Amino acid sequence: MRVFQLVTLLFLTSIGLMAQSEADKVQATVDKASIEGHIYFLADDLLKGREAGTAENKIAASYLANTLRSYGVQPNPKTDNYYQEVRLKKTSPPKNVSISLNNQSLPDYAILSAAELSVNNNAVYLGYGLEADYSNKDVTGKLLILKSGSAETNDSRAAFRLRRQKQQLAREHGAIGIVELLNAEAQMWSIIEHNFNTSRLALENNNDTNSETNNNTFAYVWVLDTDSKLAASLTPGTSVPAKVNMSAPVEESLIDYNVIGVVEGTDPQLKNEYIIYSAHYDHVGIGDPDDTGDTIYNGARDNAVGTVTVLSMAENLAKYPTKRSALFILFTGEEKGLLGSEFYVENPVLPLEQMVFCFNSDNAGYNDTSLATIVGLNRTTATQHITTAAETFGLTATDDPAPEQGLFDRSDNVHFAAKGIPAPTFSLGFTAFNGDVTKYYHRPGDEADTLDYDYLYKFFQAYVLSGRNIGNAAETPFWVEGDKYEAVGKTLYGLD
Repeated sequence: MRVFQLVTLLFLTSIGLMAQSEADKVQATVDKASIEGHIYFLADDLLKGREAGTAENKIAASYLANTLRSYGVQPNPKTDNYYQEVRLKKTSPPKNVSISLNNQSLPDYAILSAAELSVNNNAVYLGYGLEADYSNKDVTGKLLILKSGSAETNDSRAAFRLRRQKQQLAREHGAIGIVELLNAEAQMWSIIEHNFNTSRLALENNNDTNSETNNNTFAYVWVLDTDSKLAASLTPGTSVPAKVNMSAPVEESLIDYNVIGVVEGTDPQLKNEYIIYSAHYDHVGIGDPDDTGDTIYNGARDNAVGTVTVLSMAENLAKYPTKRSALFILFTGEEKGLLGSEFYVENPVLPLEQMVFCFNSDNAGYNDTSLATIVGLNRTTATQHITTAAETFGLTATDDPAPEQGLFDRSDNVHFAAKGIPAPTFSLGFTAFNGDVTKYYHRPGDEADTLDYDYLYKFFQAYVLSGRNIGNAAETPFWVEGDKYEAVGKTLYGLD
C-alpha cells in the first residue's frame, strides 16, 4: 500500500511539473523583494555611483559575480571565474584651463578633447566650421572659434554628432584647436559639464584615431554661449581676441571587469545556439550637486534596473533552462563610451556565430507604467515572442518612441548588432524622451526609493518570459528583411 502511494505521489508530481507553464516558471523565480534588494544595493551611496574603473564599481562586479554563483550559473568558460578583465586607459582632465574670447572670460566650458594649448590672439571665427566655411581661408596654426551645429540644426545633440567631422576638417586645414560656442539650456549644460569635465576612459589598446579619448594632440572645447549672444557678435573669417590656456591631460592604466556566466540549454542541437542576456552595471559616479546638495549619481534606473533584470533571467534559467543556451554578460564602461561591450565583441569567450540573439536591457527612466519599451522591437523576428510575454504580465510592448535620440546606437547592443547579431534593448516604458525620463537621467535623484516596484515586478517578469519564449522557439531569431544589419548577419551565420 505504501509503495502504491509513493508511486502515485511521484506520478502526480511529474504530471504537475509537465503541466507547469512558461509563465508559471517565471513566477516561481521572479520575486519583488529580491528585485528591491538587488537594486537598493547597487544604487546605495556606498558604491558612489559605480563609475567604471573605481574600487566601488569592482565591489558591484563582485556582488554580481557571487550572485550568479549563488544561482548555480556556470562561470566564464575562458577563465573559470565570473570575470573578463578589461584594461582601460584613464585620461584625467587638465588641471589648468582658462578661456577668454572677445575680451570676455568664459568660465563655463566642457572639454571634448584635451591637449596642451597656449593661444594669445591667434584665433579666427569660422562660422560653423564645415567644409564651405574653409573656402579661401588660411587657418594654419590658428585656434578656430566655431558656432555649434550647422545651419540646419544646432542643438546639443547635433553639435555632438558633428564634432568628429569638424575636428577632422580643422586638422586637415592645419588648425591647432577648436573652441565651439554652444547654446544650451541649464539642465542640458549641467549634463554636458558632468559628462565631459570628468576623467575619460578608453580601452587601453584602442587605436581608433577618431576617438576623443585617444587623441591628446588636438584641443576641442565647448563653451556655454547662452542665447548665442557671443556667436552673434562675431563675423565669419575675422580674427578674434583670444587668450586660451590648457595644461596637458594626465593618463594612467586601470583594470575593470565584465561579469560573465553561462547556462547550457537542454536541446541536443539548439544548445549550440546562445541567447545573450546583457546590461551594463556601471554608472557615472560623483558629480555636480543637485538642489539638495547630493553629489552621488546612484543610477537606480540607469542601470541597476537593467542589471537586475539580467540577474532575474539568470536565476530563472539556472532553475529552468531553455532549449537554447544562455550567456549572461554584465558590462563595465558603458557610460564611458560602450567600452565593456566593445572589448567583449573583439574578445568573445564563445564564438560570435553561436550567438543568435542579444537581449540587452538598459534604461534612462519611465513615464508610462503600462508599457515595456523595446528599442528595436520591430527589427527582429522575435517581436511576437516579446509582445506576447509583455501581455501575459499586463504590459504592452512598444517600439522606440523617440527615434531622433538614436537610442539603438547608444547602448551596448549596438556592438553586437554591428557584428550581425540581432540585438534589441528592453527598456522601461516611455512615450517620449522627456519629463520623468530626463528628470532622473544622469542625475543624483536616480535613487532606489524613487522606483515603482509593483511596475518593476511586471517588467521583470515580461523580460524573463520574453527570453524563455525566444530560447525555446523552434525558429532561430534574425533581423527582419531590409534591416541595415541583415547583410552582416547573413555573413556571420553563413546565410549568404
